[in-house]
Formats: sequence, structure tokens, C-alpha cells
Amino acid sequence: MADPAFFKKAGEFALGEIAQKTGATLVPAGDDSAKKIIRDVAPLSVAGPETLSFLDNLKYREDFLKTNAGACFVTPEMAKVAPAGLTCLVSPSPYKAYAQTAQLFYPETLPKAEISERAWIHPLAKIGEHCVIEAGACVEEGAQIGNDCWIEHGAVIGRNVRVGNHCRIGTNASVSHAYLGDHVRLYPGVRVGQDGFGFAIDPTGHVKVPQLGRVVIGDHVEIGANTTIDRGAGPDTVIGSGTWIDNLVQIGHNVEIGRGCIIVAQVGISGSTKIDDFVAIGGQVGVAGHLKIGKGARIGAQAGVMRDVPPGEEQLGSPAYPSRHYFRQIAALNRLIQKKKGV
Repeated sequence: MADPAFFKKAGEFALGEIAQKTGATLVPAGDDSAKKIIRDVAPLSVAGPETLSFLDNLKYREDFLKTNAGACFVTPEMAKVAPAGLTCLVSPSPYKAYAQTAQLFYPETLPKAEISERAWIHPLAKIGEHCVIEAGACVEEGAQIGNDCWIEHGAVIGRNVRVGNHCRIGTNASVSHAYLGDHVRLYPGVRVGQDGFGFAIDPTGHVKVPQLGRVVIGDHVEIGANTTIDRGAGPDTVIGSGTWIDNLVQIGHNVEIGRGCIIVAQVGISGSTKIDDFVAIGGQVGVAGHLKIGKGARIGAQAGVMRDVPPGEEQLGSPAYPSRHYFRQIAALNRLIQKKKGV
């Protein structure tokens, strides 16, 4: 249950309204189900008669069978084994429907538009309408900030940076040499646009290569806390629209990431690698430079990617191999171990 000290609930809703907004089908159907009032959302294990939950992972099947929830998002298959008295909202994507409902109960709202007297804004910066700029924030010369933006305490918007509409820049984040689209969220401590790790190796002393590119971020992008994105060395570093990046990710110079990608915590992507649309990369993956990862590819956690990945392929291990090859390696190694033991 959400703590009211931190999360403000928008109200209560009838199941009929929730079903309509999420595209779910009520089971059992009828006015009694549609008029049933739901006052909150909660996990299966703690939900009560006036709360709504969801079942998306069958690991929680037992919690579902024992739940006291008043209603639950489920797949058509699980609706057939629902506990007596539970109203089901049947959906092909229960977790997505739950997410939409949780947003309905707990919408993210912009604070009252206000620019703090303790923020520093250059006279030649341009600030859009209905913005919140908190104390300690800095907006440098030539920067442009769109409408309905929220610049939190201590954030720095560098010279000539462009921030689109409905963006939120987290506490102590910094943005330089970058253009941000609309609905971009940078969480606290994000660093966008700093120098890439570029140098020419020389026995008499390494020579720094000037990083003359930018970072270009599309619309509806989220970038997690303390993630760093280097600007390009000449070509730009690009983050495609709809991509979500977790905390503590490092993205090198000239990297191009497509649309709708998911990149989990502690991933490192070396310079000039190109990642196509809808790629998923698990936690602690390392990706070497100058590679191409094809559309829809999936990289398992802690993999070390050292060669191109074809579209749609799943890879695991370090060095990374296609998943079938990887599991054959593991099986062969186990057979060798068992043979050595004389089993």
C-alpha cells in the first residue's frame, strides 16, 4: 500500500471505469461488477476487498489463489481458476493494465509553477510557460527550456542546451551539449553530454581527442539515477524515442540507440556501437565498441558482447554466444566434470 506521506491518491474508481480505461473485460460481467468501488491498488499478498491487484508471473500463482483482493488483472487462462468472490479484469497484458490503473490512482503531477529566487538563470536563457525551477538550479546562457518542465534542486542546464516540453530534470543532474525531446525524464545525478573517453595512444603520452559532437535524446525517454551519457566525438550520441535506461549505466561517445530499447542497471556500452530498435540488455552487460546489435535482440545479464548480434537473437555468457550455443557449452562442461569424477 502506498504511504500517503509520499504518494497522493487521486480518488476511488468503479471497476467499470477501470475496465474501460484499460481495455480489460470484467468477469463476471454485469452491473454488480462494473459498479464495484476500488479504493486502491496493492500486491496480491496484502490486497484487501476494496483493492485491486494483478497476476502476471506464475511464480505468484499461490498468492493469487489465496488473495483477499476485491479484483485482479489476469490472463484469460488464470481467470478460469480465480478464487471464489474475486472479480477478474481479463487482459492479454495484466501488468500493463495494472500500470495504467496505478497511474490512474497515483498520477504524477507538476508542482505549482514557480521559479525560485535562489535559482540562477542567465538573462539570455529562455524558459517556457508553467515551469518549476527549484532552488540551486542553474540555467546557463542560451539554454532553452520548453513548457511544463520541472528542473529540480541543483540541476545544471548547460549553455545552448535545448530541453523540450514536459521534461523533468532530477536533483543534481547536469546536461551539456545536448538536445532533449518532449517528455524526457532524467533522474537525480544523471550526467549527459560530458566529454567522451577519446584519446590517441602514444608512448610519449596519450593525446586527447576533442569531443565535438552532441547528445540527441528523443521523446518519452527515461534515464535512471547516476547514469552517464558521453557526447559524440564528431557524430552525435543518440538515444531513440521511447527508450528507458536504468540506473548506473555508462553510454560511450557516438553510441546510437534506437527506439523502445530497455537497458538495465550497470550496463556499459563502448563507443560507436549501434543498437537497433526494441533491444533489451540485461544488468551488468558489457558491450564492446564499434558493434551492431540488431532489432529486437536480447542480451542476458552479465554477458560480454564482443561481436555483432543479429536481429532477434538472444545471447548469453561472456564472451556472449547465441543462447542455444551457450547452453550446449554448459551441458558439455558438466559432462566433462561428471566424467572426470567417474560418475
